[in-house]
Amino acid sequence: MQQEIIQQGADLMLYGMGTVFTFLTLLVIITGIMSSLVTRFFPEAEKPVAPVPVPVGQVDARTLAVIKAAIEQHRKR
Repeated sequence: MQQEIIQQGADLMLYGMGTVFTFLTLLVIITGIMSSLVTRFFPEAEKPVAPVPVPVGQVDARTLAVIKAAIEQHRKR
């Protein structure tokens, strides 16, 4: 009787572990296939070209006037 219960437990354990292993293997394979299909049919969009940066230390007159007005307003408080 004891040997029969141990045999049933081992069978159940191997069946359960086999099921989980099979499921996870299929999950990895299917995820890889889906990833390759998505990258094939929906490629990443090209990155937009970055705007030309303004050289450091050079600010246009309008921005400079706004900065000066903000500083003066702050100092008046």
